[in-house]
Amino acid sequence: MSVNRKALMSNAMKRTTEWIFSQEIMSDITIEVQGVSFSLHKFPLVSKCGYMRKLLSNYKETVDHVVKINNVPGGPEGFELAAKFCYGINFELSIENIAKARCVAEYLEMTEDIAVGNLVTRTESYLNEVGLNSLSGAVSILQSSERLLPVAENVKMITRCVDAIAYMVMKESQISLATSLACSSEGLGSSSSSLCQLKDAADWWAEDLIVLNIHTFQRVLLAMISRGFNKFSLGPIVTHYAQKFLRDLEISGKGKNKSGPNQNNEKRVVLETITSLLPREKNAISFSFLSTLLRSAINLETTVACRLDLEKRMGLQLSQAVLDDILIHSFRFDRDTLFDVDTIQRILMNYCESDANPDDIKKVVMLMENYLVEIASDCNLSLLKFINLIEQIPNRERVAEDGMYKAIDIYLKAHPVLRDEERKKLYSLINFEKLTSENDDLPNLQRENQDLKFELFKVKMILKDIERSDKSAAPTRSFMSFMSKKLMKFTPFLWVDHGTSPSITKIKNKESKDRRHSIS
Repeated sequence: MSVNRKALMSNAMKRTTEWIFSQEIMSDITIEVQGVSFSLHKFPLVSKCGYMRKLLSNYKETVDHVVKINNVPGGPEGFELAAKFCYGINFELSIENIAKARCVAEYLEMTEDIAVGNLVTRTESYLNEVGLNSLSGAVSILQSSERLLPVAENVKMITRCVDAIAYMVMKESQISLATSLACSSEGLGSSSSSLCQLKDAADWWAEDLIVLNIHTFQRVLLAMISRGFNKFSLGPIVTHYAQKFLRDLEISGKGKNKSGPNQNNEKRVVLETITSLLPREKNAISFSFLSTLLRSAINLETTVACRLDLEKRMGLQLSQAVLDDILIHSFRFDRDTLFDVDTIQRILMNYCESDANPDDIKKVVMLMENYLVEIASDCNLSLLKFINLIEQIPNRERVAEDGMYKAIDIYLKAHPVLRDEERKKLYSLINFEKLTSENDDLPNLQRENQDLKFELFKVKMILKDIERSDKSAAPTRSFMSFMSKKLMKFTPFLWVDHGTSPSITKIKNKESKDRRHSIS
């Protein structure tokens, strides 16, 4: 127990003891609960507590009359509530202390068999009439009960709270749905606004439920489902819960986070449980959030089943992804790649096994081409992995090969030691007939060639005029300056070694593009 908590408890015990001594009756027993001592009297205790009656009847008298009890629910604070009740000291039952009071009453056997109107009856009345009649109250009591196991479970406190929460959430969701449908039918709102209202309601429930530990949270969701709650609507609630408990997990390329083994194990259990609770319906969870969960699962080294489950879900929704969603860093440092290529390849395989429409396939093809461009410069990326990933991309919807060409070009520059047959293998993966950038440049090149021909024609006419004249055979300095200015305008298009334009050559031979960029 912390020093501050001991000090607070000592003050509370002091006040209780002062009241007892103010009655001018000497204490005849000291009860010690987890290091905190209570100077009390046997008669008030045995008159209300069956447990104390049996304990003191079998307890041998000692010089200091000290009795130690170490398993009291709620510790010294819980025992103080029971002691006050035994002495008739007024105290108020509240949402904050009802769980302690109910559990300590059960532990000390403060039932009607011992005394009429005992603490068990009083606490049960409060739970039924006040505590479990509001969502926030039931959640607060449930949260307090988590720290009072196993007694809280024995008195069915947790089960009753879970059932109450599930009932109230179902009731509120039905009211929200009915209101939204009524507004839509009367023209007061659109279907999108109705969905927004339902989402707002889900956000409200999530804010109340995320304070629970993962096992209790799971029990609440299962109770909601058993009552007919729409599984698809669980998405926002699970998302809120995961964001809260995984907020401090660092996902970066710098390696494992600095949490201790116990904290990592707790996060691992939370993540695996959350994954099992995710709705199976497609699009119930955004791809971006699934990516965040997968990064966390890789970093925390969750079970293989957990990671494969997330990969399968991501594969079904791959068309919704953006590039950052699939740039998952590798957390291994044994000369491995910068990005986790194996994971993305498995996600792509899951996508290829699903039923996808042509528009979605086009999005995925473009996404994967951009991904290839990003990873191609990694010098540790093996040729086999690179080729396998390219071959996995659906090619029936690849309208253009520009992205694929760019990725292969970058890979070749980053891996200059590749053999000729390996380079040819990469080139064989490109359909050069689908390269579009050269066709787009053709009108511009044609205009440039026409301008060049016209300028050369003017120069030729000037030379003829000079030959006809009787001037010196050697051209003057002013003429050379004129020629230089004319020709300098077109130097970007002149290839001195061959006397022709590289752009023109490029049009004549489409395969020269890969040689120019990749083979030196």
